[in-house]
Amino acid sequence: MKLLKYALSIIVLTTVVSCGFYSFTGASISPDTKTFQVNYFQNNAILVEPGLDRDFTNALTELLLNQTNLDLVKSNGDIIYEGEIVEYRISPTTATANNTAAQNRLTVSINVRFYNTKNDEDNFEQKFSHFFDYDGNQQLLGTQRDAAYAEIFERITQDIFNASLAKW
Repeated sequence: MKLLKYALSIIVLTTVVSCGFYSFTGASISPDTKTFQVNYFQNNAILVEPGLDRDFTNALTELLLNQTNLDLVKSNGDIIYEGEIVEYRISPTTATANNTAAQNRLTVSINVRFYNTKNDEDNFEQKFSHFFDYDGNQQLLGTQRDAAYAEIFERITQDIFNASLAKW
């Protein structure tokens, strides 16, 4: 019985150590990585929505603070996120019999550059995009716009997190 417990302990310990450091959020972060930096994401889209750049930068920062134990720094971070908003587009997705939009779609795309100063092989540049559909006879204002941004930012920031730290 002691031998079985000992063997089981060795197997579990070997499995945990060989798999590296994991968190409950799915992140695989090296133990020597302590800090992260999120540079300001400029809005370079053709259609510029005021404040979108600030709101997205804050959303990505908040997600990283909430899902990792890393410390936020303004410079010299162990991992660095930067990029720009490259698309902010509203387009009709379906039409009515009167040739008006029955439904519109807001699409936001963000180009992200990720740098891991501890492991250059993790570095990448990738475009992330998501959309929000809303009724064609509504304006994208107030709470409707806030809900659209919240959904789009949640999806894009989680996709960025998964690509950079969860390696999905």
